[in-house]
Amino acid sequence: MSVVEPSTHPLDRPIWSALTTRQRALAEGGARALRYPVAVAPFADMVDMSPESFAALGAMMSGSEIAVLFTPNAVTAPAGFEIVLAETGEQMTGTPVQSAIDGVETVTLGADDVPAMMALTELTRPGPFSARTHELGTFLGIRIDGELVAMAGERMKPANYTEMTAVCVHPDHRGRGYGQLLLGAISSQIVARGEVPFLHVFSSNASAIALYRRQGMEIRRSLQVTVLRKK
Repeated sequence: MSVVEPSTHPLDRPIWSALTTRQRALAEGGARALRYPVAVAPFADMVDMSPESFAALGAMMSGSEIAVLFTPNAVTAPAGFEIVLAETGEQMTGTPVQSAIDGVETVTLGADDVPAMMALTELTRPGPFSARTHELGTFLGIRIDGELVAMAGERMKPANYTEMTAVCVHPDHRGRGYGQLLLGAISSQIVARGEVPFLHVFSSNASAIALYRRQGMEIRRSLQVTVLRKK
């Protein structure tokens, strides 16, 4: 049985690592399977890929829910599960270069901003974003004429690493450096706390990977992104 060993680098299984370290208070499940609350994020992981662990994961899921796994190896789902998506992602680490734009300031987003955050992520599709995702860490945004047009924030927190996420810019406001500004601002806060910034991007998103490289980030490793649903 392939068990998650304590010596494994925390970023090799970032979801499991986060839910057993700094985000333990959010973890739902038990010894074999853990997940974030559904309203926070759809991410889950298991201690191994045994039938018992899949059964533990399935016991937490309703028929309409999905579980998103980030794992070192491809996932083979047993009977009772459907693989909705199986893609390769790149995990990148580093500290993006800070930047400034004349007349543009970042604002800290909170519960009152959730409707605008949900609308922006629905439009731009940066990845899973739910009503309580903002509770995972700091989220910063840029407002132009009162409208939220760009944002970025924090998500998984495995060991001393913090994931940057939901980096998105409204289509009408792209090409102005807003994404770089927010990424630099978020990463500077992470580094100031003595933590290491990282992020995930689909391997097929060559333009985003090139952008992150230009900002000082490097690919650490590839991971398998698997979305599961119960049949």
